[in-house]
Amino acid sequence: MAKQKLSGAEIVVEELKTEGAEVAFGIPGGVLLDLYDVLYKEEAIRHILMRHEQCAAHAADGYARVSGKAGVCIATSGPGATNLVTGLANANMDSSPVVALTGQVPTSVIGTNAFQEASTFTITMPITKHNFLVKRTEDLPKIIHNAFYIANTGRKGVVLVDLPTDILAGVAEVDLHPKETFAGYKPNIKPNQVQIKRVVEILANAERPLILAGGGVISADAAAELCHLADFLGAPVVTTLMGKGAIPENHPFCLGMAGMHGQLYANRAINECDALLALGTRFSDRTTGWQLDQFAPDATIIHVDIDTAEINKNIQVDIPIVGDVKLALSGILKLLEKKRAKKSGSEWEKRIKKMHLACDSCVEDISREGASVSDILIKEISRILDDDAIVTTEVGQCQMFAAHYYMTRKPRTFISSGGLGTMGFGFPAAIGAKVAAPDKKVVDIAGDGSFLMTCQDLATCVENDIPVVVCILDNRYLGMVRQWQELFYEKKYAHTGLGITPDFVKLAEAFGCYGERVEKPEDLKDALNNAFESGKPAVLDMIVGKEDKVLPMIPPGGGITGMIGTERCKRI
Repeated sequence: MAKQKLSGAEIVVEELKTEGAEVAFGIPGGVLLDLYDVLYKEEAIRHILMRHEQCAAHAADGYARVSGKAGVCIATSGPGATNLVTGLANANMDSSPVVALTGQVPTSVIGTNAFQEASTFTITMPITKHNFLVKRTEDLPKIIHNAFYIANTGRKGVVLVDLPTDILAGVAEVDLHPKETFAGYKPNIKPNQVQIKRVVEILANAERPLILAGGGVISADAAAELCHLADFLGAPVVTTLMGKGAIPENHPFCLGMAGMHGQLYANRAINECDALLALGTRFSDRTTGWQLDQFAPDATIIHVDIDTAEINKNIQVDIPIVGDVKLALSGILKLLEKKRAKKSGSEWEKRIKKMHLACDSCVEDISREGASVSDILIKEISRILDDDAIVTTEVGQCQMFAAHYYMTRKPRTFISSGGLGTMGFGFPAAIGAKVAAPDKKVVDIAGDGSFLMTCQDLATCVENDIPVVVCILDNRYLGMVRQWQELFYEKKYAHTGLGITPDFVKLAEAFGCYGERVEKPEDLKDALNNAFESGKPAVLDMIVGKEDKVLPMIPPGGGITGMIGTERCKRI
């Protein structure tokens, strides 16, 4: 292709189009005016003006998780870039592919504390997979291409490109759409076949095999292979929070989420298994508990992950496999089928099915006498929404209520902040999810504390016709912190009460949204229907008990065998 003479801003936009970017979430600033002038004339890329840069990053993250494509966010220099930090750290910890474009002061004054200067490159180095500070306009084609390539390959993550204003304004003759990548960046995706054979022998001979599915299963689009393996082995599947949706939660071998706020039976299966196949998970403390000797103590542990750095980082494993989860599962299934090692009908399988039914009973038997209003409301949302609906969550009690009682049946339909635990994530992530899947219903299950952190972007929803529905569990507390204070700090509720403001219905209406208060669980169905039928962004203020607790849970410092609050669970 013949070289073209283009400005830096034109190069950036051309490369965004080539990489398949159709949407960008951002806020302009002085150093980005050249870029925004080109975007203004570009019809192929939809720009959504957010009301806070953190929300831009979360929206790009939500878009990426639902679409499977890299999300794009844009912020100006200085405070614009630093406001992105929380959202980028969140996306990177959860292995979500996001490309962030930040403005920067001219190269000639970098380091002089110029107006709205921040060292974005050094600030974001620890919270991104990779980042660039562009120093020559002619380097832009390769840098933008590599930003998307790095974000989307290997363990997916965040790549930031810092764009000095003189680089965007500068003109250079360039070859657009380069294909070359960094010579030193070669992520391994092909699993070692010797290790695959070892895994097959372990699984074929195990009496009590168990699969732990993490977010890597969803990222690798390996849900079908996971279900096939579970059926073939007669093996139960437990998930991490990020793996929720990797297997339909009504599948007879699914025992739900494991870990600190996991299902009793999921943790019990981990404790009893003799072979644990962990897929695309980093064994975080929220999955394993703090006492690691209680985690799968009698099991041969197999760990499949695309990131070498995660192997033996938190849990010492017996058989590591570095590579793509989908390829690894395909290889394991192929050899198991060749060995005719189908194991259905075992005593372990029968026990697991009983545990699944008991777990279902605990959820289905929720009554107003035996559970909190929060439990009932989330279960009702689960009944009302169809299998294709997308649920995002804020962080805290609302998140764990959703993890327990919202039954997810498809991958990429449950979007939550895992590693960073970011309050305020769910609502802007819902915006990105709705933009990625405009024909699907999108609901954010929120806490009042979390929603107040990012609620200003209701304006974004109204101005851009993005009709998401926010369902607030309104207890007027920072609920999870209050729960810990109740259980472990003698009910000393130090600075966790939120007071009586605001009136969330009036807040919604002030932005031009639909608002309704739900004071009784039986009113939720009509309220949700009203919200969807309004065609507007909507806020449902769901009044719940001030001291509702999400249980069971592992207490601080405990292990997975020491869950508290399991009285309602049927013992098997």
